[in-house]
Amino acid sequence: MGLDELADELGCVRRTVYRDLDALMYAGFPVVSEKRDGLVFYRFLDSFNLGDVPFTADEVLALAFGEDLLRSLEGTVFHDSIRSALTKIRASLGPELSGYLERLGESFRVLPGPHKRYAESKEKIQTLNDAVIGRRSLRMRYRTGRTGAESERVLDPYRVWYRAGGLYVIGFDHQSGEIRTFAVDRIQEIQASDDRFEIRDDFDFDRYTASSFGVIAEPATPVEILFESRWATYVGEHTWHPSQTLEERADGRLALRMEVGGTAELVSWVLSFGDGARVVEPEGLRDEVERSLKAALDRYREGDSPA
Repeated sequence: MGLDELADELGCVRRTVYRDLDALMYAGFPVVSEKRDGLVFYRFLDSFNLGDVPFTADEVLALAFGEDLLRSLEGTVFHDSIRSALTKIRASLGPELSGYLERLGESFRVLPGPHKRYAESKEKIQTLNDAVIGRRSLRMRYRTGRTGAESERVLDPYRVWYRAGGLYVIGFDHQSGEIRTFAVDRIQEIQASDDRFEIRDDFDFDRYTASSFGVIAEPATPVEILFESRWATYVGEHTWHPSQTLEERADGRLALRMEVGGTAELVSWVLSFGDGARVVEPEGLRDEVERSLKAALDRYREGDSPA
């Protein structure tokens, strides 16, 4: 609809209509203009076409949001491909729609938390992806996290998995004869083979990862952690594991119960709350946390001046 038609319908002057349209666009509403036969027409944007496929503004916003979500994987096929897709979308739009899309991107942002760097692992990740899709075994040299020891392995890669700021590959490890999880950044060398594999019938990704608190797959066990009142709101606002239940105590403390495995990751997580969390069960987890706290206290009591 043109300015004159809008002014007649609303019973006001052109200047008022133009001012209100400008205010709507400034506020972020999807008002776009286009020229036809020398006249300017205005409309609200519901959708637009890329080729024969209609996209809504919300769908494009979701893509832009996804680019931010994947920023921790910058330099890899995951982040760079969605950035390339958005570049193609922007190139197909007129100046008004491009400006609207830019305003959308500025209105919603995601800042990644602590994460590993993968810009130098692009070729490794591509090799992994190709092997997963083509179901081809890999030969790799892998460095373990705790000891730094390196070993040559043959792996049938089932899935590439992103969790807690890191990329991992899950598959059948020929050396151990078990399903194992490997951190992508610890793969020193990797080479695809011509050997094909079939995913084991008893492998279920959701079931395999369901009991993990982090990325380490261990049998699930009942875990209860009691948080002091100052941590109750923070802990209660988050979903730490699908199996969790919460119990608010009369004194303001909060009990968190889960069915999870992964003792090493649980210990680090509990320690992050300082004296604000206490493991109730299992006994083994409580002992691990206690040993870590005592070791930290001994370190501070050594009295050595910082190097």
